[in-house]
Amino acid sequence: MNSIGTSRRSRSISLLSSGGDCDLPDACVDYVRGFLPPQTADGVFDSLIKQVQWRQPKIKLFGKTFLSPRLSAWYGDAGAVYSYSGLVNQPLPWLPVLQVLRRRLKDEWAWNPNAVLVNWYRDGRDSMGWHSDDEFELGNEPTIASISLGASRRFLLRHQKHKHMPIYELVPEHGSLLIMAGSTQKFWCHSVPKSAHAVGQRVNLTFRLVRKNERIS
Repeated sequence: MNSIGTSRRSRSISLLSSGGDCDLPDACVDYVRGFLPPQTADGVFDSLIKQVQWRQPKIKLFGKTFLSPRLSAWYGDAGAVYSYSGLVNQPLPWLPVLQVLRRRLKDEWAWNPNAVLVNWYRDGRDSMGWHSDDEFELGNEPTIASISLGASRRFLLRHQKHKHMPIYELVPEHGSLLIMAGSTQKFWCHSVPKSAHAVGQRVNLTFRLVRKNERIS
């Protein structure tokens, strides 16, 4: 996840549609409310909190080393190695609960990811800085399937070239699915900012297709 930085001038905020296709230029973004029914989403959330091998790695940004501002883990097929921010992520074996979600994406979206990054935002102090998921091993136009569980957090999108455009905001709900495909990662970056308000725990799953033969060794 290549950081874009936060030095650009501030922009106005525009709310995205709360369901269906999110009409953005140079992007293919689709938001599905209720991808997981509430009871199912509750069970998946509880299982992941208990079963995932959480860690807080050190990452490198702008030549400096920091603790990651959230807990995370990387699961996937053997060989689905993923590198970002100075980290080389070797996949852990799939958890059964993650395999079930992977099969749903394959059956309903005709897309079979081979890995998933699991993030745990413990409270409003945990965050994700501006970045695009445009790593070499994801290919030219990667698909990112993001499932949100737990408390809702602001998800921001901004165009990397057209600075006159507003920042767009979506607040993914518990059990929702956000698909970013096509040229989205080439032209847009996204973030989950810190919150000064009291917020609950959030788990986010971002399924990806790592092209093993394209990984930089």
